[in-house]
Amino acid sequence: MLNENLILDTDSYKSSHFLQYPPQTEYLHAYLESRGGRYAYTRFFGLQYLLERYLTQRITMDMVLEANELITAHGEPFPLEGWTYIATELGGRLPLEIRAVPEGSLIPTRNILMSAVNTDAAVPWIVSWFETMLMRVWFPTTVASISHTIKGHLRAALEKSSDRAAEELPFKLHDFGSRGVSSRESAGIGGLAHLTNFLGTDTLEAIVVGRKYYGAEMAGFSIPAAE
Repeated sequence: MLNENLILDTDSYKSSHFLQYPPQTEYLHAYLESRGGRYAYTRFFGLQYLLERYLTQRITMDMVLEANELITAHGEPFPLEGWTYIATELGGRLPLEIRAVPEGSLIPTRNILMSAVNTDAAVPWIVSWFETMLMRVWFPTTVASISHTIKGHLRAALEKSSDRAAEELPFKLHDFGSRGVSSRESAGIGGLAHLTNFLGTDTLEAIVVGRKYYGAEMAGFSIPAAE
């Protein structure tokens, strides 16, 4: 059971959006894409974790009242009527439809990866409200994309230097990243993103996240070692 108030997981200014959209606005459609950069492809990963870990949580009136008090004291308007409607009339369920390419997909840049639209015309601003959270998919997606690119370089080198390239490749980039990130959550989702390309890891939290949120009984492997 989560204790965090899901309503507060947004940028402050987004609480004012309900006053800025045209009065007759009923639906908003937003999408995510990689606009280009160093790599020609993006390996999309991490959305399922965000959906199951956070967005399955139901909104309660306690959350609404807490968020109203905090955000208005913070200097922003708050859509109290809209959030009350979600908590009471919708049973706390978020009226969001999110679509995405399959996780782990390798998608050329400048293509849509994920989209979001509200499913209730009464609260179109809910789409931009959760942009902040949904954009966190960029962290595991970035890890998975960089890891995939490195794997390509390693494959090319192994094919020139080894007669067991296919067997050795999955263990040629080992993850010890848990000690270098900001939290257990970062270690888990970032470490699991790496395991979309390789099998070697000492980030135990990644194994936990894989089992709990992705049905991966054993996503990676380690061996006994000393310092």
